[in-house]
Amino acid sequence: MAHRCLWPCRCPWPCHPPRPENSLSRRTTLLATLTAAAALLPAAPAQPAAPLRPPVPHFGACPDSVPKPAAPDRVECARVSVPLDWSHPRGPRIEVAISRVPASGTPAERRGVLLVNPGGPGGSGLPYAVTKRAKLPESVRRSYDVIGFDPRGTGRSAPADCGPMGGLFDSPGADPVPVGPAAERAYLASLRAMADDCAARERHVLPYFSTEQIAQDMDAIRAALGEPATNLLGVSYGSYLGAAYAARFPQRTGRMVLDSVVGPWDWYDFDVLQSRALLRQRDTFFAWTAAHADRFTLGADAAAVRRAYLRVRDGLTAHPVAGFGPAAFDRAVYRALGRTERWTGLADGLGAYLRDGTVDTLRPASAFDSPDSRTYEAANRLTKCADGPGPTPQRILADIHETRRADPHPVLTGMEASTCAYWHHRPAHRTPLGSPDAPPLLLVASAHDPVTPIEGARQLRHLLPGSRLITLDDDYSHGVFASRGNTCVDQTAAAYLIDGTVPTTDVHCTGPGLPGVS
Repeated sequence: MAHRCLWPCRCPWPCHPPRPENSLSRRTTLLATLTAAAALLPAAPAQPAAPLRPPVPHFGACPDSVPKPAAPDRVECARVSVPLDWSHPRGPRIEVAISRVPASGTPAERRGVLLVNPGGPGGSGLPYAVTKRAKLPESVRRSYDVIGFDPRGTGRSAPADCGPMGGLFDSPGADPVPVGPAAERAYLASLRAMADDCAARERHVLPYFSTEQIAQDMDAIRAALGEPATNLLGVSYGSYLGAAYAARFPQRTGRMVLDSVVGPWDWYDFDVLQSRALLRQRDTFFAWTAAHADRFTLGADAAAVRRAYLRVRDGLTAHPVAGFGPAAFDRAVYRALGRTERWTGLADGLGAYLRDGTVDTLRPASAFDSPDSRTYEAANRLTKCADGPGPTPQRILADIHETRRADPHPVLTGMEASTCAYWHHRPAHRTPLGSPDAPPLLLVASAHDPVTPIEGARQLRHLLPGSRLITLDDDYSHGVFASRGNTCVDQTAAAYLIDGTVPTTDVHCTGPGLPGVS
């Protein structure tokens, strides 16, 4: 079988062969359940022996998807060969694509390499070395080579393909909130079809796209670069990945900033918690929109704005516009609720539809059916379902009922781990997170982040003794360090990365509050 490159004509060594084509119960009760689950996580395995150093990566030109940094900085790309299954290192191999923006400071300032991960699971990190680095404090840019990487299954690292994924990419898609027995049966059938589609195309990799395997890929990157420790800025899912690395390689764990932390729970439990946090965030959005009624004209109080919102959703359910139906609407709402700077666009989009029936303002900037989006959605399920046991179909429906009792019109877009109920490979254990043998890490959280609720950071900290939590109070967005422009957060995290300064206690920084309007 012919070998192929991860991007054309730039293979520094033979590439892997292509895969075959067929290749709110109440909130308190929920949190108590999740806390108990966290306590039952298995202990981290013994520190593995240091592997033989892989070949030094040959850095060269990057694919066009990686933006060019501002001069005089430069970005370069390479690949690191890793086993598909780390428990069988002499078996089939895949390649992990990496990017590097070298430190801009003097040799005396250099602190090593800083891996960065943008989240997901499924987010491509290759361009993130450029885009995130541009926002980092100058002292960090001067001190670290910033290393982006596409985790296995994403981007240019053995990209996953689950095909139609049970109709996920249908346009317009079915209403993602099932109401009534017939709709619930159809909803479960779509989950089963999604799992079947992934098995049909990716059956041979189902056990190997777990966070544990990705953490070992990170260690291979460290070794290939000749570094003694792995430093990481992990955002959202990147925080979960950092905690998994600390569990597996506590003695090789360097300075890690875990931002917008995913809690130490089964993925499905996390998804349920997130879905209910989104309800609180949407209520806050309704009240905020009403407070600016002269700008948005959707209603003078939160109840009126909610009615306007439901008129939009009901209208798109009955009569989708150019393929934009209830599923696409909920995806747009999910995306907007996570970042307050997107709230104006969401409110404007609701108003535009009610005025003239257009949806252009509501559509996300990137098309859902783009190749990158399809890879993201496939890799997301492959990783979540490889990380631990899935729910039962009965529990899925019970949780939807409970959520709909709290609000009849929830946003269930983030419930990706529901697919794991029908997964064709059942993991033997949960992904271990954290270790008492790891050095203190720095956790960062927004007080009202609906995507990764702050409960996750508080729970994960218990598995990382000596670690500290920076909370951005009075903030409602996902992604904090080198993202929200908060001096308190950025200076505290930079001092930790540069000098290893761990705060003596947890840190509270004053947040911006709700946004203004333009």
